[in-house]
Amino acid sequence: MKLWTRTLGAGPALVLLHGWGMNAGVWEAVLPRLSRRFRVTVIELPGHGGSGYDPRAATLSAWAEACLAAAPAHAAWVGWSLGGQIAIQCALQAPARVRRLLLVASTPCFAQRAGWPHAMDPQTLALFTRVLKRNPRQTLARFLSLQVQGDEALRVTLRTLRQAMTSRPEPLPEALGQGLDLLNRVDLRDDLSRLRCPLNWLLGEQDALIPAAVAEDLAALPGAGVTLLPGAAHVPFVSHPEPCAEWLEANR
Repeated sequence: MKLWTRTLGAGPALVLLHGWGMNAGVWEAVLPRLSRRFRVTVIELPGHGGSGYDPRAATLSAWAEACLAAAPAHAAWVGWSLGGQIAIQCALQAPARVRRLLLVASTPCFAQRAGWPHAMDPQTLALFTRVLKRNPRQTLARFLSLQVQGDEALRVTLRTLRQAMTSRPEPLPEALGQGLDLLNRVDLRDDLSRLRCPLNWLLGEQDALIPAAVAEDLAALPGAGVTLLPGAAHVPFVSHPEPCAEWLEANR
């Protein structure tokens, strides 16, 4: 399963992983600044954008292995949303290759569990799965709306996300279904104690998908530093590129 990558800039290696249903285009607002300080490798997830997809490789570990195969030998990893969970899994599978984890609008467990209330309602994820089978484009459009809900720059952010969606090939429905399944099933909370690298979280204060209240839960997990970005929703690197880039540079 060969993944699409783009590398630019010079300096310490930095890997960028996008989230469910999206593609490399979501990073365009921060790439110019980051590429002045880092050698940036942008990876598109399996079945997204220009990346290949193998339906037999339908686990988080398989998606992580594909990303590791496309990434530099030693780098800091930035994971947004689902990309954050994949970045964590990469650090667990290949600890010598992941220098630091910088997780944006992400969480070790997206769905609500016992003792983990500040997360997505499993019924919402189930609804997305049912609608996805009937109309993938409608599901993606709905998800875009949820990502910008509450954002102080809602209109501009939504327009930018739509442009990013159309700038690259559409994600495969099979990959979208698998990604939703991962969001619903994966729970990496207990695995964080096995990480050997520093871990930092950046959350949008207005995020409708990952409630800001989860910051306290994350801060209680092993080795985690948590920052809340005021006025931002689920895509802070699009709505607030400068403070997001500053955070990435400060935690590099």
